[in-house]
Amino acid sequence: MIVQQADPLQDVLTLVGTTSRLSIGLVAGGEWALSFEPPPAVKFNAVRRGHCLLTVDGVPEPIDLAEGDCFLLTRPRAFTLASGPGVRPVPAHPVFAAATGGVARVGTGEDVVFVGGRFDFGERAKELLLDVLPPVIHVPGRTAEAATVRWALEQIDAELRDRPLASTLVTEHLALVMLIHLLRLHLTVAGPGPASGWLAGLTDPVVAPALRAMHARPAHAWTVAQLAEVAAVSRSTLAARFKHAVGQGPLDYLTGWRIELAAERLRRGDETVAMIARKVGYGSESALSNAFKRVTGASPREYRRRISPVGE
Repeated sequence: MIVQQADPLQDVLTLVGTTSRLSIGLVAGGEWALSFEPPPAVKFNAVRRGHCLLTVDGVPEPIDLAEGDCFLLTRPRAFTLASGPGVRPVPAHPVFAAATGGVARVGTGEDVVFVGGRFDFGERAKELLLDVLPPVIHVPGRTAEAATVRWALEQIDAELRDRPLASTLVTEHLALVMLIHLLRLHLTVAGPGPASGWLAGLTDPVVAPALRAMHARPAHAWTVAQLAEVAAVSRSTLAARFKHAVGQGPLDYLTGWRIELAAERLRRGDETVAMIARKVGYGSESALSNAFKRVTGASPREYRRRISPVGE
């Protein structure tokens, strides 16, 4: 069977409404250490010059950050950036509150320069994306694979330095480019095993084609046999590999993804439940309602009323 192949990572990032915002820069020198409260959003930082030590609550080993390195903090955990071990940290908030010209300063000199920001997501991001990522993703900047990340950071530097028209919008889009490449690199470097859920499936050569096929045609009446044909394996092999990698069977995953798509359309509020049912692969409104309630605990109409008092 020849089918169109979709991009589950792109689908999920689009569905959870990914946006970005750059934060105040940081320049540090001498002996210094800053302690940060758990961030309310996904935090990223890149070392543009110098090197430092990153320590994250719940992560056993500190991470050496060299020039060009990036890290993504996917959980609301406290962390510390420091010139080295053994330096007593000071709270970061007063340092950033005293920033001038968009730059906070700590210590003496300008040994280390950071650019950073945050990524914000919609309400479904935690379960769909963040829970399948490790607490910290560290991407060394001097590898050949990180070339696009380095390019994005260089462009962000230029926009922040020269402040041309629409520079804020440009830097936000560049940060999204960087996020996608950080996630790509994580998948490439991690390989099978460290990831979980659908993200782990993308690193499995048997599971990935079936995942992409379902995302390309979520309304199609897929069978395990058809998905196994797409993956060029037997039904039993696909079922076992899919269950091991993703944590559920392929048709259960398909149901869950259809419900996510239906919920997103319900949040938009511009289609009837019957229209949504047809677009996500259910033959009738009642069929979608039964599946939706089984997965979410609420009917589509109840879900819509909960998120919008006006309803449909």
